Amino acid sequence: MAPPLALTLGDPAGIGPEIALKRWLARKDGDPAFFLLADPDATSRAARALGFDAPLARVAPEEAAGAFARALPVVPLGVAYEGAPGRPSRADAAATVESIRRAVALVREGRAGAIVTNPIAKKPLYEAGFPHPGHTEYLGALATELWGAPARPVMMLWSETLAVALATVHIPLAEVARSVTREGVVAVGRIVARDLVARFGIARPRIAVAGLNPHAGEGGTIGREDLETVAPAVADLRAEGIDARGPLPADTMFHAKARAGYDAALAMYHDQGLVALKTLAFDQGVNVTLGLPFVRTSPDHGTAFDIAGRGIADDSSLAAALRLAARLARATAP
Repeated sequence: MAPPLALTLGDPAGIGPEIALKRWLARKDGDPAFFLLADPDATSRAARALGFDAPLARVAPEEAAGAFARALPVVPLGVAYEGAPGRPSRADAAATVESIRRAVALVREGRAGAIVTNPIAKKPLYEAGFPHPGHTEYLGALATELWGAPARPVMMLWSETLAVALATVHIPLAEVARSVTREGVVAVGRIVARDLVARFGIARPRIAVAGLNPHAGEGGTIGREDLETVAPAVADLRAEGIDARGPLPADTMFHAKARAGYDAALAMYHDQGLVALKTLAFDQGVNVTLGLPFVRTSPDHGTAFDIAGRGIADDSSLAAALRLAARLARATAP
């Protein structure tokens, strides 16, 4: 039997506990077994407050698969948190971070098959001294630490409709142009191509590379970055045998006919690619981190503090993230 998936706590003041409970309540035969890394007592309180009839089982990771049919398996964190719905606090940051660290360590030990991360909020983490720009970068640091080899994580949002990887992630728009480099685009393109083969089973992936500027620079008349940075990067990828195309005008890359011509898009910055993905597949989108020695997926939405504790959060993206994590873990199992 494959090891169960590890589902992290996320920010306990957000909708993470709610959608974890909903996903267990909506389980069907054949759904991947998972355990939640959290405080069992706090999770039980959350279930009662939401009016959910969801029995919990305090388990070790090895016991989770056997318990999954009768109760939501919870692996205790050992770190206290308040988790008041809609009221994020830096006092809860230690539990959020420990949940991520424990999940990665359990995969390294072979006690979990992959990790699925509930949404976090950066502000309370930064206030508590969290040194990483975000979730993805922290996972890269953990991979480097626990596997002993440098890791370059790449953020990709995936759905059956569209997959988009990012050359730059959570940086101000004013910094994008100087942050897009030939070497960086090539490095991301290589990782996308490699993982589409190894994890997604696409024998020869086709990658559509977006231009940075409107109309991909219009031959240098709307900025020279596409001529001097993106186009050479695409040429480098093609010289390595990767089927990369571009730079392409981003405004015509995402309609149905264009999407039929590639397996993944490579966008130069966050909103360039993710506006399209979230418009086309908001409830079914999955954040998947490429370039790691383990499988990590996440819902493609945030903490939703505004609706936390109200029982109305949609668990569709979490369901998609769990399914994809199980699929990718099977594809990479020894």
